[in-house]
Amino acid sequence: MSLHFESQSDPYLQPARACQIRRGVPADADLLARFATRTFIDTYGEYNHPDNLHLHLSASYGVAQQQAELADRRIATLLAYRDEQLAAFAQVRCGEVPACVSGGAPVELHRFYVDRVWHGHGVSQSLLAEARRAAREFDAATLWLKVWERNPRAIAFYTKCHFVDVGTADFFVGNDRQTDRVLALDLRGNRAIAAT
Repeated sequence: MSLHFESQSDPYLQPARACQIRRGVPADADLLARFATRTFIDTYGEYNHPDNLHLHLSASYGVAQQQAELADRRIATLLAYRDEQLAAFAQVRCGEVPACVSGGAPVELHRFYVDRVWHGHGVSQSLLAEARRAAREFDAATLWLKVWERNPRAIAFYTKCHFVDVGTADFFVGNDRQTDRVLALDLRGNRAIAAT
């Protein structure tokens, strides 16, 4: 089932050109595992030791892991298509929240990956609009995420979409502990959450 885009006055939350977005189901596990692995390698592969990268990919993006996540009612997986090809995916999930996230009823934007060929084509904006909608379906008032501190492109995108840097959190790629920035957004009207 395709999802509809919410109307926003902010150009960074408007789809530049329509793409089809639907909820993932367990039958999508193999497709999602392959896509997630490839986009993670494209984004972070050159910055990580191959052994650590292999450990992370095996733990995070295997078919069995994706089947479990796609079947989990606490996780909304969104698949975005352009030209009948999977172009991006996002996962919104309920769960543990870092202490630095102070906004009410927080839900995590756990994963958000766009195929490199679709960067700059409006896919990110469309997918983020649907991720916000999915968070609201979990009764969230705050959407938060972690992004690697050395990923300025992603940080700039989220900042333009009104996310505010509220702190840091560890992120492990295999055995390598890295530092992520934690960003948060008030979903009740594009109001920025005060940085701590």
